[in-house]
Amino acid sequence: MDAPTVQPAAEHQVTVYYEDTDALGVVYYANYLRYLERGRSELFADGPAGIARLNQRGILVAVYAVNLKFLAPARLGDLCTVRTRTKGGSAYRIKLDQQIWRDDLQLVAADVDLVCVDRNFELQEFPEDVLERFGIDA
Repeated sequence: MDAPTVQPAAEHQVTVYYEDTDALGVVYYANYLRYLERGRSELFADGPAGIARLNQRGILVAVYAVNLKFLAPARLGDLCTVRTRTKGGSAYRIKLDQQIWRDDLQLVAADVDLVCVDRNFELQEFPEDVLERFGIDA
């Protein structure tokens, strides 16, 4: 029996600054998308699947879909953790589970689908080395 595949994961710390907040004193909803992007960048940071290296190869990774649930607000000065893990996919899509936490309180839950496009923004399969890096059998 094969050992279960461990899906790649990354964590990234984010401090909430004044510029991140709205008139209510909490993080403006769209800024959570910026935090999630940083988490995805950290997930891709290592090895041949690094975003800059992929771009040099003509491989562009784009967000296809995002489903967000706002569970609790982050406030000025909070130190939050963005947790990102792969949860499967196919040759054409990488599915991510992303969460934002403050201590032991989950603030945001996000399901994110990524696709691969070429320099003309035409959909293409993810390269085999990228799929292997994220534990996806295509």
